[in-house]
Amino acid sequence: MKQVALALSLAGLAFMMTVIWGGPLLRILRHFKIGKIIRVEEPAHHSIKMGTPTMGGVMVILPVILLTGLLNAVTLIGASQSGVGRSILVPIIVMVGYAVLGAADDWEGIRGKRRGEGMRARTKFLFQVILALGTAFVLKFMLGIPDMFLPTIKGYFDLGWWYIPIAAFIIVSMSNAVNFTDGLDGLAGLIAATAFAGYGLIALNQHQVYLARFCFILVGAMFGFLWFNVHPAELIMGDTGSLAFGSTLAVVALMTSQWILLPIIAIIPFSEIISVVIQIVYFRMTKGKRFFKMAPVHLHFELLGWSETQVVQRFWLIGLLAAMVGVGLALV
Repeated sequence: MKQVALALSLAGLAFMMTVIWGGPLLRILRHFKIGKIIRVEEPAHHSIKMGTPTMGGVMVILPVILLTGLLNAVTLIGASQSGVGRSILVPIIVMVGYAVLGAADDWEGIRGKRRGEGMRARTKFLFQVILALGTAFVLKFMLGIPDMFLPTIKGYFDLGWWYIPIAAFIIVSMSNAVNFTDGLDGLAGLIAATAFAGYGLIALNQHQVYLARFCFILVGAMFGFLWFNVHPAELIMGDTGSLAFGSTLAVVALMTSQWILLPIIAIIPFSEIISVVIQIVYFRMTKGKRFFKMAPVHLHFELLGWSETQVVQRFWLIGLLAAMVGVGLALV
């Protein structure tokens, strides 16, 4: 119970820190005119978002690093022999690595030669894969984390070398899944915060207190970001945030060994990326026809007549209920 209280307190502290420094960050982004550029193929009413400050993931990442670093300072500097505590460096490094990649993509789309498009997809994907493979190797051979738990079954399953490509695939897929989810005010932040809270509870149940604290610090910081990101958004997450939070969520799931539940706990990002795959495959098979009005799937529902707020609230309700089911299965 004390660990739960501490985790929730840390979430509250992270929220306050993020809200406090959010205002100055907004002024900096506006001063340097770091604003979102809307794709031509997006719904017409999205044009009102043109120029909204982006790269908002920085607002979450810096307080998370600061608070997590201070909380685990004794362990991280080596004064403590707890290797378990130092394992928290893995999700932090992944978050920063993918944030840098996302920031490069955002900047290329705003001020670079590929203005409005961002980094080339192949280049971005290559860096994602390299980072993911390195992370999977660390999880398997340096941290020695159990490969996979299945609900209701005691013990864990050893996947051998297959764990490396599977873990890398999960990291890359989830980073892109949250990226696809980031398109409506408040959607990606709400969904990601809910998923992190779910895995935070799972980590607490496994007595992984360092990982649980990290998850709830992220939840609090994301709520602080949502203070500025709810409709109408003053700030947009950008690839800086979406790639970072998606990959970090995957790493957290892998560290709990309950990654098999990720499609449930993160059902909305999973549905978003599946909708994109379906749309592309169907388009090529039918030589030009579309399965959805537009993909990712949140755009499909917008074009059906749902308001932006309705899509966000309904998707979040589904995500919350699914996360509750996923946590329940993990605790069986």
